[in-house]
Amino acid sequence: MHKPFAISIDEYDYPLPQERIAQYPLEKRDESKLLVFTDELKTDRFKNLADHLPADSMLIFNNTRVVQARLNFNKESGAHIEIFCLEPLEPTREIQEAFLQKENATWKCLIGNRKKWKSGTLKMNFTVNDQEASLLAERVLDEDETSQIRFSWFPEHLSFSEVLEQSGKVPLPPYMHRPAEASDRIRYQTIYAQHDGSVAAPTAGLHFTKPVFDALDKKNISSAYVTLHVGAGTFKPVSSAEVEQHQMHTEQILVSKSLIEELLNKKGKKIIAVGTTSIRTLESLYWLGVKMHYFPNLSSYTLSQWEAYDLAEKPKLTVAESLNMLLQFLTKHQQEIFHSETQILIGPGYEFQIIDGMITNFHQPKSTLLLLISAYLGEEWKTIYDYALRGDFRFLSYGDSCLFLKTNC
Repeated sequence: MHKPFAISIDEYDYPLPQERIAQYPLEKRDESKLLVFTDELKTDRFKNLADHLPADSMLIFNNTRVVQARLNFNKESGAHIEIFCLEPLEPTREIQEAFLQKENATWKCLIGNRKKWKSGTLKMNFTVNDQEASLLAERVLDEDETSQIRFSWFPEHLSFSEVLEQSGKVPLPPYMHRPAEASDRIRYQTIYAQHDGSVAAPTAGLHFTKPVFDALDKKNISSAYVTLHVGAGTFKPVSSAEVEQHQMHTEQILVSKSLIEELLNKKGKKIIAVGTTSIRTLESLYWLGVKMHYFPNLSSYTLSQWEAYDLAEKPKLTVAESLNMLLQFLTKHQQEIFHSETQILIGPGYEFQIIDGMITNFHQPKSTLLLLISAYLGEEWKTIYDYALRGDFRFLSYGDSCLFLKTNC
């Protein structure tokens, strides 16, 4: 396993016409196309997913929930200011706690039209349950591309989650080039979303419906859930010539003790991750367990961008040994949920430890998500994407889906 330092990002480019980027979802989620790559390439509909999965597989989903993270303010001068909430800073950095915060909170944000907001407090009025409410925004500190914003609101008994739900807009990806509409509140959310925290949807999960889950159950294919709160950095293209210079974003992950135990006792089940966020979570788990083994006295454990590759140079631990380290840590600290942060960059040269296959959408050229796909597929990603382009598949967040499951896994 080697770091993808010297890889030229130009090798992970492909022509993606604007008209191939899905601007809206299909009327029915599971009517999207499904590209299947196992021993051969074929096309089906997502509603038939269960037909292509081995019985007794386990699907791992990311149950994060997208928040209405775009806030549109108007200054008295008439200038329009957009604030895009990225991550909490005070009084807590833990995302789910931050959304329960009342009265006030400070967040790292992107500001649209920042030059027009030199000073002063912005105010927005809205309603919650037919009750008048207001949200105030004050710039505390400007950084390179972001600013620290202190929010306060009235009535003070509202949680920040309730404030955003009523005053914010769906944070559609920048490549959609359209404002969010009322329907996006439902369609840019998986049907199993549970925990507030993402500013982008785990889009591979958008295709799942109750009939699809019913078909999986009939084949004894189980479902389990992790939580990774998706940040805006997921859309950040690799702008450097080589991957080594790219700075990955950090995202919070939460995994239950019971799921770690299930993974430990999988007994031959194929572990198929739904989406790149689930992949990053599961693969990070392995390396965090390895880190605990070699650095047992740390008070907390997170995974930096290249740390998995550094840890891979040490004598290898089995998956069981790694997961047992996580369980021992949780038992010692009397915790049922493992909290951590990951910055892992999975690219060519990476060796997968937990997952056997994946369900994912089509990704942007020159993106870290495409690097992750190529780490699993090798050079075959080019053949697969060419097949999809010739086959009229729809691309990116509201686009079609893929199942990648190597038969030799």
